[in-house]
Amino acid sequence: MRDDTRRWIEADKRHAWHPFTPQDEWTHADHDPLILVRGEGPWLWDSEGRRYLDGNASIWTNIHGHAHPVINAAIRTQLEQVAHTSYLGFGNPRASELAEKLTSFFPEQTLERVFFSDDGSTAMECAMKMSLQFRMQTGAEDRRAFVAFAEGYHGDTLGAASLGGVSRFFERFRGMGPEVRFVRSLDELRAMPAEEVHAVVIEPLIQGVNEMRPWPAGMLRELRSWSERAGVLLILDEVMTGFGRTGTMFACQQEAVIPDFLCVAKGLTGGYLPLAATLTTRRIYEAFGGAADQAFYYGHSFTANPLGCAAALASLSLFESEGTLESLPEKIAHLSWRLDELRRDCPEVVDVRQCGMVAGIELKAGLGAQTCVLAREFGLLTRPIRDTVVLMPPLCVEKDHLDMAVEAIRRAARKAQASVSGGCE
Repeated sequence: MRDDTRRWIEADKRHAWHPFTPQDEWTHADHDPLILVRGEGPWLWDSEGRRYLDGNASIWTNIHGHAHPVINAAIRTQLEQVAHTSYLGFGNPRASELAEKLTSFFPEQTLERVFFSDDGSTAMECAMKMSLQFRMQTGAEDRRAFVAFAEGYHGDTLGAASLGGVSRFFERFRGMGPEVRFVRSLDELRAMPAEEVHAVVIEPLIQGVNEMRPWPAGMLRELRSWSERAGVLLILDEVMTGFGRTGTMFACQQEAVIPDFLCVAKGLTGGYLPLAATLTTRRIYEAFGGAADQAFYYGHSFTANPLGCAAALASLSLFESEGTLESLPEKIAHLSWRLDELRRDCPEVVDVRQCGMVAGIELKAGLGAQTCVLAREFGLLTRPIRDTVVLMPPLCVEKDHLDMAVEAIRRAARKAQASVSGGCE
């Protein structure tokens, strides 16, 4: 191991605290974590010079690949002008342009307003607080109960965590945030007294942290019809599904659904910089006019930061100049074919779930984490959710990259099983 690698690992183990990580295991003397130092396209390199395919798009954020020259240039150009200015009492050109661009993806007079924040959790917090204040300022403050779906995930700040249905993450914090009721299906939601429900929250088309589980086709459209009839606000969490992941720019577009609030983050800047947005309608926005005490008193120091907005505009321009969405159907079909092969031929695979370029490969119990570690030997980086291996590469991947990723999972699963009782034939 190189001296600089060892120095970085030792400093990490002495001082850093990693998310979603049992620190005793991380800091154990036998554990040598990868130190990632460089990226290009769908590839990452560690400090020892080894190359890997970025199989989970750097925690579901990267869209067009690492070190894309167009995004790099946009950030450099903005940096030469100004890195950051306050959005409290001031505007900036890139934020104006980005707000206009985001609203252009939806029909006129629908999602017309954009509130910027920092990440997926804060985008959800904005929607929650904004929706509650909307009720208070329109004479419907008695409706305060949120409804979320079991095993859903909407972020880790306290309000967003209240919506989380994954017990191992959120059970200890139950009752510390807003009132939330959980349902497992649309039928359970329909059975609930609608007049008690303030808003319903969902990850459209597919739940992410719930081991990549798609919703039935048409469910989102039915949910929207119910919410409109019941006078319930609809909040869509597109933090994971936005920006092409499911095959369209936004997942809700596949079922022609326009929510009251749409939350985006992760891929908004192409995976470069923290930036989030909460889109909402004129009806919601107009309830915050008038007296000063009706304003939305919420914000962050780096709200609408110019560097992030410049990266986002560049990323969105690439969807057009590189035909990103147009290239996806062939890639999605190829991934489906390779995953079907894996499901059929590899006995370690229990199930495969896919929605666009998002896939979850469920393995036999106890194999998920070990398979992801072993996949590094075959040039793939990704992470499991329980025993489901996530495959969600940058959208710039080619079909041979997908072949390599699926084969790496096959070989790693075989090797993981062999350490117990044998592997794939």
